Amino acid sequence: MSFEANATLGDNIYATPPYIIKPNTPSTAPSGFSPQQITKAYTFTSITNQGAGQVIGIIDAYDDPNAESDLATFNTQFSLPACTTANGCFKKIYASGSQPAGNTGWGVEISLDVQWAHAIAPQAKIMLVEAATNSFTDLFQAINVAIQQGATVISMSWGGGEFSGETSFDSTFNIPNVTFTASSGDGGHGILYPAVSPFVIGVGGTSLTLDTSGNYVSETAWSGSGGGISTVETEPAYQSNLGLPNNPNQFRGVPDVSYDANPSTGFSVYDSYGQSGWLVIGGTSAGAPQWAALIAIAKSSSTTPLTGINTTLYNLAKSNFGTNYHDITSGTNGSCGVLCTASTGYDYVTGIGSPKAAALVQAITGGSSGGQRIPI
Repeated sequence: MSFEANATLGDNIYATPPYIIKPNTPSTAPSGFSPQQITKAYTFTSITNQGAGQVIGIIDAYDDPNAESDLATFNTQFSLPACTTANGCFKKIYASGSQPAGNTGWGVEISLDVQWAHAIAPQAKIMLVEAATNSFTDLFQAINVAIQQGATVISMSWGGGEFSGETSFDSTFNIPNVTFTASSGDGGHGILYPAVSPFVIGVGGTSLTLDTSGNYVSETAWSGSGGGISTVETEPAYQSNLGLPNNPNQFRGVPDVSYDANPSTGFSVYDSYGQSGWLVIGGTSAGAPQWAALIAIAKSSSTTPLTGINTTLYNLAKSNFGTNYHDITSGTNGSCGVLCTASTGYDYVTGIGSPKAAALVQAITGGSSGGQRIPI
């Protein structure tokens, strides 16, 4: 069943954005992780390519009227390249054809998504597509608009609980030459759709530790990271080929990968729409746009179209885990034993791990990601 044929179901399901603002942080200056720290920690600084020629579609609900100006403040603060409507880097589209109502809660999500996708892949174009509401019907319409307008990677930092009939929406994400990422959730053990779709890269959460020089030290599973075994979606071949633990009925496991998400180790974000300036934000919402940026860099680096990226990610975990990923082996997101505990290899809290971006991009493309990227 197509999305269009099942729109009534989507009218009655609503998404929430899984982000958490760290309390008691100064609003006058950034105090979370900076782009310089994150790109160094995950080895993006060792990649020359910065996503040129790719379009990252950011799908969110409602309108943030300050999205572009807040991005400009963020870019100035961190000496990032300008990304504006005037220079062709930034575009905002109203999915329904008219400006949605404003919503300050979703506005924070928009600021996070736009700013950090640009921070990781500063030469990719950013296409913000605003859905009329947070219903699945409207959000999926925004996805279709993003595809029609040329998005090559789509980030979805939102989701809702699993539901009967969700498989009828999966074809929305089975689009040639378009890759989808989604947040796994911030409520601990549990499943969100669309992260659980087999055609989406579900992104879980970690707590990242850096040393005083900004070098990667370690990661543990974040207690809020969503994850577990689906009760609806069957196990895709790429997961069965790797072998998921404790999955006798062969259903889809979530997440696929992970990224820093603990608000205590959160990201600097600037938001002036309903907020007073600088925030520190965590949640798996932060990982989806940054993994989307990584995929944009890989697509830009490849001389041939990249398809089946989920399969590639799992194959690389099976063939050379430690080279391409940080294997997260400690921490829990609940009290359900193995299904809530990070462990060696794949687990239902952090998936196959967080990226060693330089090696991973090279492995995805089968080429070289060598050289130093332009300093930021």
